[in-house]
Amino acid sequence: MKTLENSHILGILSCAFYLLLVVSSKKLTIPEELRSMVAKIVVNTTSCSKTCGLGFKLEQLCQVTATGERRNCALRRTACLTSWICGLLHFTVPVGKPFQLSCLTSEAAGFGRQAYNCMWRLAQGLITTNDLLFKPLKNPDSVIRFSPARESDAGTYRCDVQMVKTFKVVQRVYFGVRVIRNDLVDLNFQKSLTSEQKLAAKEEEGSAGNATHEEVQEQQHFWQGELFHECLVGAGSGVMGGVLATMALYFWQKVLRK
Repeated sequence: MKTLENSHILGILSCAFYLLLVVSSKKLTIPEELRSMVAKIVVNTTSCSKTCGLGFKLEQLCQVTATGERRNCALRRTACLTSWICGLLHFTVPVGKPFQLSCLTSEAAGFGRQAYNCMWRLAQGLITTNDLLFKPLKNPDSVIRFSPARESDAGTYRCDVQMVKTFKVVQRVYFGVRVIRNDLVDLNFQKSLTSEQKLAAKEEEGSAGNATHEEVQEQQHFWQGELFHECLVGAGSGVMGGVLATMALYFWQKVLRK
């Protein structure tokens, strides 16, 4: 009823302002009833807090009089939706580690969990967004918990958030989950780097001077080994050259004596 009343008031005010513009050269008397009318209008609003799925925005509502004066302004938080498809999120989980997927964001939960229904589907063993490959997954909650994660849990989990009253899907998100064994893959990237790669990475970050004592010793041993190798090769080459020169000189003298 309030919305309908505000619509009527806005229509009357718009008509009055239009008449003022059209017949500005003529005298126009605005009835006292129109001058005293007040409409509650959204005068300012923020952008949606999320680019996909359920979010919220802040709106500033004010009572606006026929003269354009704003009164009794207040802020209110309302739901908003920019796009309902959120794409694919990737997760890599070691076997035996607890893990969970949450479909309903904190923004949506703030408006009441009872207002939304989460429907899960699973493409087991596949990382995909092809909806034809998904099968229904029985999970009435908005969260899927793996306690702990197993290799058979790998796959893509699709979650649709649906409004209970209108059955409208307001969010769809895909969770691509890879479950790996700890004895096959080491997720420590820094540990797999060579000493040269570690040094280059530190130089790029501007922290080469803060290298640890062990890393400095490792680099010193490396370069000392390289220097020793070069010296050894040089000395060996010199000895071989001397031997060959001596033998050549010996045979040359022998030929001259004949």
